[in-house]
Amino acid sequence: MVTAARPLPRALSVRHLGPNWYATVMGTAVVATAGAGLPPQVPGLRGVLVGVWAVSLVVLLVLLGARAAHWLRHRDRARAHLLDPATAPFYGCLAMALPAVGGGALTVGRDWTGAGAAVALGAVLFGAGAVIGPAVAVAVPYLMAVRHRVEPGQVTPVWLLPLVAPMVPAAVGPRLVPRLPPGQPRETLLLLCFALFGLSLLATLALLPLVLGRLLTGEPLPLALTPTLFLVLGPLGQSTTAVGAFADVAPGVVPEPYAEGFGVLAVLYGVPVMGFALLWSCFATALLLRARRHGMRFSMTWWSFTFPVGTCVTGAEALARHTGLVAYAGPAVVLYGVLVAAWGTAAVGTVRGLLRGELLAAPGTAPAVPRPATARTTSGAVR
Repeated sequence: MVTAARPLPRALSVRHLGPNWYATVMGTAVVATAGAGLPPQVPGLRGVLVGVWAVSLVVLLVLLGARAAHWLRHRDRARAHLLDPATAPFYGCLAMALPAVGGGALTVGRDWTGAGAAVALGAVLFGAGAVIGPAVAVAVPYLMAVRHRVEPGQVTPVWLLPLVAPMVPAAVGPRLVPRLPPGQPRETLLLLCFALFGLSLLATLALLPLVLGRLLTGEPLPLALTPTLFLVLGPLGQSTTAVGAFADVAPGVVPEPYAEGFGVLAVLYGVPVMGFALLWSCFATALLLRARRHGMRFSMTWWSFTFPVGTCVTGAEALARHTGLVAYAGPAVVLYGVLVAAWGTAAVGTVRGLLRGELLAAPGTAPAVPRPATARTTSGAVR
């Protein structure tokens, strides 16, 4: 009995709780929002989605409290996270988790909280994400430029996280546009979201060639980081979702021909971008299967399979709305099944790791995972 209780203090400690844990909030919230937009209306699904969103809200509140305690009680670790180029980009997860839950409040959470409370919560979380997102998109690259010491061989898809962060409030904000008075308030909010879209998109396009170049010219990613390849799907799916949301609310908010232009952009931008998302998903899956053969085990990076895939679901749903094609509605349903399976796997692995006291243990104290060495993976072993 005593030995069984020993891991609990370590499991509950916040000393080694990093900003990457906000990925659990993002991955849970997107299950609710993506499910709400599926073309077929499955009886009883709405109630399940409300429950999933409620879980994401509870987890967000718990993590906000735990991270506040981390900064108050373990300031040395908090500073170390900011000065670590492998950890600092995960601050983008906070900026995305807030509006992700806010978007869920506006989509399905209102069934539980009521419309007024849902709008208030969605507006607060959107506003927080709209402020924190650009701040993170500037602060983390600044730290990498002046404090971190990184080389081209250290580039990973994790670097995309702070740059993608403004894209999430950009996609959520249009749901608040109809709640504002007609005229300049609505147009201002829509164009603000469009500016956040452009900020994130152009910064992501500048970094993506570095990520692809590192993959093609360097060694394969360490096994634990291989799931982060799916992070590239995040800006692709979320930007397609965003332009679809702009087109949904633009009529009557901005004058013609701009309103019609948003509708054109939703299709002419979304179709090729989702095509590239299909290519990247095949490439990332092939590397993932290779990593599994070499002994990849569960880690928190498995949450990379959730939110990015969820944005591809919402992106496909947006294209289905604006093209009327079953060719997009069908894949959205299939991808949603993949999302639910990935979320269930990541959630079970996380709960198991917490109960065993492994996920919040000090670096280097968890048991090492043996894996076969090969000519190309020896130097990239997980440390």
